[in-house]
Amino acid sequence: MIPQTVEGKYDHLQSILREMESVAVGYSGGVDSTLLVKVAIDVLGSRAVAMIGRSETYPTREFEEAVALAETIGARYVVVNTEETDVIKFQENPPDRCYYCKTELFGKLGDIAEREGLAWIADGTITDDIGDFRPGMRAKSEGNVRSPLLEARFSKADVRELSKHLGLPTWDKPAFACLSSRFPYGMGITKENLTRVDNAETFLRDLGFRHFRVRFHDERTARIEVGQDEIKRLMDDNLRTRVVQQMKDLGFTYITLDLQGYRTGSMNEALPVELKLQYSA
Repeated sequence: MIPQTVEGKYDHLQSILREMESVAVGYSGGVDSTLLVKVAIDVLGSRAVAMIGRSETYPTREFEEAVALAETIGARYVVVNTEETDVIKFQENPPDRCYYCKTELFGKLGDIAEREGLAWIADGTITDDIGDFRPGMRAKSEGNVRSPLLEARFSKADVRELSKHLGLPTWDKPAFACLSSRFPYGMGITKENLTRVDNAETFLRDLGFRHFRVRFHDERTARIEVGQDEIKRLMDDNLRTRVVQQMKDLGFTYITLDLQGYRTGSMNEALPVELKLQYSA
């Protein structure tokens, strides 16, 4: 039985997707887009296609898991190679970096949707995303991208609850963001340094950490964030020594631990409010 807290929203979401008739869903393997793909398939069948972006900004393990999950739930999917790392403005890493990344992504999705005869492009935006610092939202409006979960008023809690009911393994998956979010604004982003961060975070994942980020503060300095309940584990002498050695093998000289612990968007903390408002407009 569908939980009463999300039953009405679930019905509304299905109604929205039926009205759309066919859709290309920007799919990352995260909790939001996975639910959207699952419901779209249930409603539209082969007229719903999961579009998986592939570039240096997308963690390797996340890509592999997204493909495996798409196959598990029976989604028709297309791998979309994006080239945002070749866009000069993206490389410069301004506060509205996400706008240039999303513009590249939605442009590619639009081309494929047209080729596949799909009427709409959709993403996994939810109510929690509104009001947050998300410059990429402007690219969504320019690209005529719809957000069915948002239209049905799904919050993150709603998404997790319905995902659990539908048996999706992502129902309790931690949030993740593209690897470019690991760099301070204004620091140039290169493919080589994205790969270094990807390798560093894959190492932490393989050690069993659940909530983590490796922030790239310069060529020599990495700031590690792990969940507050995981900090004590990281400070175990043997494990700490392994982490330090791996980071040094990746070219870092100074390896720091953020005592505040993991939190999303920590690079945004240094941005003045006025600047956030400017780039969100």
